[in-house]
Amino acid sequence: MIFIVVKFTIRPERAEEWLDLVDPFTTATRAEPGNIFFEWSRSVDDPNQFVLVEAFQDDAGEAHVTSEHFKTAMSWMPDVVATTPDIVSIQGVEGSGWNKMGEVTPR
Repeated sequence: MIFIVVKFTIRPERAEEWLDLVDPFTTATRAEPGNIFFEWSRSVDDPNQFVLVEAFQDDAGEAHVTSEHFKTAMSWMPDVVATTPDIVSIQGVEGSGWNKMGEVTPR
């Protein structure tokens, strides 16, 4: 599995529209063969920062970065980000998606 986390810091005047802007990209990516998950979260410390957690089957990474929706998103994102995004990308992660945390269960 390919596991990727990307931290996007958005220009303050564009932060409120970020999730709407990335919606077509998100929807198309989630529909890709080999996508396991593609999830956005907003930082509780910085309202201009969003974190994308994504995973793909090992053979799906190239198709993702060469897709039209990826190219389209990369073409407009530089006009909206405040800084170059930070990324962690690891290939060959064992597993096929989310697992349950053993240390915490509902009472």
